[in-house]
Amino acid sequence: MSDDNITLMHDQPQSPRTSTTRRPSRRIFYGWWVVLASAIGLFWGVPTTVYSFSVFFKPLMQEFHAGRAAVSLAYTIKLIAGALCAAPIGWLTDRYGPRRVILTSTGIFGSLLLANSLFSGSITQFYCLYALLGCCIGGVGPIPYGSLVSHWFDRRRGWALGLTMLGIGLGAVIMPSLAQGLIARFGWKSAYSILGAAAVLISWPAVACLVKDSPDDLGLLADGTFARTDSITHLGQGLTARETWRSRDFWVMACAFIFVTASVQACVVHMAPMFNDRNLGMRAAALGSSLIGAAVMVGRIGTGYLLDRTLAARLASIVFVISASGIALLWLGNGASAFAGAFLVGLGLGAEVDLIPYLASRYFGLRDFGKVYSSLFAAFALAGALGPLIMGAGYDRTGSYSGPLLGFFLAILLATLLMTRLGPYRFGPSQPAESQPILPATVAEDSLGACPMSCEMHGNQRGSGL
Repeated sequence: MSDDNITLMHDQPQSPRTSTTRRPSRRIFYGWWVVLASAIGLFWGVPTTVYSFSVFFKPLMQEFHAGRAAVSLAYTIKLIAGALCAAPIGWLTDRYGPRRVILTSTGIFGSLLLANSLFSGSITQFYCLYALLGCCIGGVGPIPYGSLVSHWFDRRRGWALGLTMLGIGLGAVIMPSLAQGLIARFGWKSAYSILGAAAVLISWPAVACLVKDSPDDLGLLADGTFARTDSITHLGQGLTARETWRSRDFWVMACAFIFVTASVQACVVHMAPMFNDRNLGMRAAALGSSLIGAAVMVGRIGTGYLLDRTLAARLASIVFVISASGIALLWLGNGASAFAGAFLVGLGLGAEVDLIPYLASRYFGLRDFGKVYSSLFAAFALAGALGPLIMGAGYDRTGSYSGPLLGFFLAILLATLLMTRLGPYRFGPSQPAESQPILPATVAEDSLGACPMSCEMHGNQRGSGL
């Protein structure tokens, strides 16, 4: 579109969808409210059954008179169920939109936790509970939320994803202590019920009232900008899922993230035993775990910020080298160097969750983003389940973590080389353009203050006043 045409568009009356008339407004871009609701949803979702599981371990052993292996099997069942259901969650996200998937999954997830006492008769019934939780965990996790935020943001997508995934990072830090306090005061069954009630009473209303599937629902564009038509034509476009699965880049990404995820998760799960083997004591082991949690948050925010400013494949290579350095310190170091290794491994863990959706959106587009992202996330989840098993088997066979750590170090170096094989983006961010008027006060007030039914009504009234 020429400059003359652009000038003409500003001079002529325009439809509500395309008007560029500036209005004084102190409202922030509505997409940031979507990010806030997404972070809240993620906080009360994945961390509830993932990062807090360890504090339920002892009460579950006492309740079911079971050993550690039997209780651990529930967690493994959930991971496998989640990996198997990732692809259907991605398909549903593309078919019906992330909002419906999130609301339905959050309702089921919270209800299952509220009704946990119905599955407490035996360890087998508890396995069924965790299998059901695994089936719906994808709907309250990064797959629909990553798709949602990727549609709301283009040039600021990395930063928005980083802030969104911070919900999981905060949950990883806060949820174990919160769950431990609830167990000590009310017992493990009531603790699960309270956490389930939080999902239903906090996450569900936040998503219902704040989340819209895309900026189009409010007559807006991604990032809150009025970009030239030719600079945003790629939004909503991309390769089909079949085309993506046949591409070299997809398998390069999948293999790289499998290698890194298995390596990093293995170190995270076995961090305490590794510190104990060095006679550093339980306090040191706890400090190492806390360093990982802090590093995860730094990795989430830092990676999100940098993704908008550098090529994601190059950033991924740097992050992988940092993770490899952390594993090398855990392998060869002791004392302070081991703590440094734990922190560097945590940085890699935090960065991965941001990198996967961003890379998927830039190399394969948003056309079938749910299916593509869920495929990569399934590989991520399976690798996260297998890595600790490989680490444990290696230790049982050799009596030392040195062999597995060396293998994981080499695996991450291979993943780094794979990332260098990715070329430039197929669907890069649009060029900066003039600011679009922010959401008018009337629409913003209705959207923020309305009940779920009215939120849905406003979402269907496109172009209200812009």
